[in-house]
Amino acid sequence: MTTIDTRVFDAPAAGPPTRGDAGGLRHRPRRLRRTAAIRDLVRETRLSADMLVYPLFVCDGAGVRREVPSMPGVCQLSVDEAVDEAAAARADGVRAVLLFGLPASKDDRGTAAADPAAPVQTAVRAIRGRLDDVAVVTDVCLCEYTSHGHCGVLDGETILNDVTVAHLVEAAVSHAEAGAHIVAPSDMMDGRIGAIRTGLDARGFEDVSIMSYAAKYCSAFYGPFRDAADSAPAFGDRRTHQMDPANTDEALREVALDLEEGADIVMVKPAMPCLDVIHRVKARFQRPTAAYQVSGEYAMAKAAARLGWIDEPRVMLETLTAIHRAGADILITYYAREAARTLAGQDG
Repeated sequence: MTTIDTRVFDAPAAGPPTRGDAGGLRHRPRRLRRTAAIRDLVRETRLSADMLVYPLFVCDGAGVRREVPSMPGVCQLSVDEAVDEAAAARADGVRAVLLFGLPASKDDRGTAAADPAAPVQTAVRAIRGRLDDVAVVTDVCLCEYTSHGHCGVLDGETILNDVTVAHLVEAAVSHAEAGAHIVAPSDMMDGRIGAIRTGLDARGFEDVSIMSYAAKYCSAFYGPFRDAADSAPAFGDRRTHQMDPANTDEALREVALDLEEGADIVMVKPAMPCLDVIHRVKARFQRPTAAYQVSGEYAMAKAAARLGWIDEPRVMLETLTAIHRAGADILITYYAREAARTLAGQDG
């Protein structure tokens, strides 16, 4: 029997660094940090514009570009402006957008979510008509469309799960009919992925993918988004359907259920506070994994940059690198265009 000498695999004994024959340190990790060229050669995690998704908030009207006060650089856009913004992002190298809708009117059941003439559906058709190589993703939820700001149909102050799911299916199908490549349910209702998959397939949209907000936490980092999407709840909160930020095993169960029901991509939201969750999800399931760098994460960096407290481009790339390093293949970020331009400058 062959005996294998394993000494070379043993961890070094505790004590001072090993010295070579010449009396110098044998192991000097700094050798691989000496120059930018060497650092680039050994870099383990690399960002690319191809992995970025750019969220856009689409409203009624024409020529509308209203900046969100709590999110510098982010605007509510009419369809024509949203198409121009998607085209500008494409020119920067960003080939995917995520659309949120701001309807002209709301009701207690969010019926505008499935209106083929609503801003999201109209924007999908317009973007597809102009940009044939951009992936169009649509958010599927009712919170932007309900007069009370909650993610579903209410009975008193209780969200009715199955009734809400039926409305979500209608909305997802309407997005697919408009031409969406990927629908992204963000509501966290039980069973909605299976229902949407069945609804899409029944209408002949077997090729439309589902990116599930599978582990969406009830986070304090969503505040600026609710300004942008005009979706703050009129009362209460979303703790009955969004996850407790203290839980990670539950996230794995949620992801497993959504994959079993037909999700093609799973998402963790928010990103930076959930790096451990992203890592566990990717390690366990080895499926396409997205992470959403949410409005609060973006707004904090912007605010600190305006005060001169941080180097914004470095913080932007460092946080996105951390999210990717944790396991996210797809990075949804309001920094998408800025990040793509910065990365292009580094490559140039």
